[in-house]
Amino acid sequence: MGGKRIVVAMSGASGVIYGIRILSMLAAAGETSDLIISSTARRIIPVETDYTVSQVEELAGTCHAEDDLMADIASGSTLVDGMVIAPCSMKTLSAVANSYADSLLTRAADVTLKERRRLILMVRETPFHRGHLELMLRVTDMGGIILPPIPSFYHQPQNIDELIEQTIARVGDLLGVSHQCGRRWGNS
Repeated sequence: MGGKRIVVAMSGASGVIYGIRILSMLAAAGETSDLIISSTARRIIPVETDYTVSQVEELAGTCHAEDDLMADIASGSTLVDGMVIAPCSMKTLSAVANSYADSLLTRAADVTLKERRRLILMVRETPFHRGHLELMLRVTDMGGIILPPIPSFYHQPQNIDELIEQTIARVGDLLGVSHQCGRRWGNS
């Protein structure tokens, strides 16, 4: 069980619960996680959830300051298996799409792309305008995966937690993490 090292970053958009639940999934699977929480995400966590920032940090294996460009995950020589930005603001999407690595969050994403590792961006905005879509296409062309937290309903969710879990299951699958989240098509 375990063996993967995944970077989880939370940028300043609604939907911090996705990052929190990804950390929980990784911990349950015995995987190693590195966490970066942007300054705006730190303010959003207590607004949108019952968690404190400290409680979220306790879910991670290692926590990094947003401005710590000397952290090991800022270097391609550090072996990580993938990275997910959950949620991913349009500002962060733009930085990643334009290789603007002015923080550890965007530097780690840039390193993930340049090293051809799995990068998942859970972009949080709606509706999208052409500029948003062009940025998403640009990241996709560089090898990133755009995974907006758009719920499915074939599993007949009974509450918000089940909607969140179904989306987190997709993230786990993309990262190659063994998990018990969500239900697959055709399974009751």
